[in-house]
Amino acid sequence: MSTSSDQPGAGEAGLEYRPEPHPEESTPFERFRGPVVMRRGQVPTSTTDQRLLDSRGPSEWVHTDPWRVLRIEAEFVEGFGALAELGPAVSVFGSARTKRTDPEYELGVRLGAELARAGFAVITGGGPGSMEAANRGASEAGGVSVGLGIELPFEQGLNRWVDMGINFRYFFARKTMFVKYAQGFVVLPGGFGTFDEVFEAVTLVQTRKVTSFPVVLLGSTYWGGLLSWLRHTVMESGKIGGPDLDILHLTDDIDEAVALVVQARDSHSSAPGSGETPDQPPHPSQ
Repeated sequence: MSTSSDQPGAGEAGLEYRPEPHPEESTPFERFRGPVVMRRGQVPTSTTDQRLLDSRGPSEWVHTDPWRVLRIEAEFVEGFGALAELGPAVSVFGSARTKRTDPEYELGVRLGAELARAGFAVITGGGPGSMEAANRGASEAGGVSVGLGIELPFEQGLNRWVDMGINFRYFFARKTMFVKYAQGFVVLPGGFGTFDEVFEAVTLVQTRKVTSFPVVLLGSTYWGGLLSWLRHTVMESGKIGGPDLDILHLTDDIDEAVALVVQARDSHSSAPGSGETPDQPPHPSQ
């Protein structure tokens, strides 16, 4: 396995490699807005999502919303264009706070590598921690490593193991890409952002907005309490049914996690209508 100081090639996509700073070096806080880099006094104090959703303040924001629609449209166009020929892929989620010395980081590296060997591109949020681990494993195994970044006030930039990266301003555009171009989710331990992705995926499967879409929770010690609460509190009070809970697969075995998404991929490719032409409607999972 390569060390963290190994520098991956920039490739032919024109992605700039930004080496990680030496601990003794002082690096100014920076924010990326598309190709623009802002540092020090030029860093904005709010995010694009925040300005869209914040209804307080003067009313002149009403006159800017039509232009925001064009910016949102551009994010979808860029995402669709970049990922349209990605091939089979799996989205991997997990905490940005996972340290490289944490066993969960090594678990993410192994998961990314096994998914790549099974023929999947690996899609993450492109950040540090468990996301970096999965990207690193996929890249080191010779697979395609994708990062879908997001403009946040406290996290910025794509990790160095991303081979193909897209930075989004809006969460909803980014989350569409996670689902549209993946044939399953594998979820490492994480926080609120990870919970959001898990429950959105479960809701899409429950409401049949997507089909043949496994959601695998990797780590029984971490996720077991959540499933127990869903089973003994939510289901027993009639808020969900037994089949709803079956959408989630809990395991500690990377091979089992990969097998579940392989099964979903094979099921999708053999389903009637899986070989659509451009004049046919897309498969429900897309």
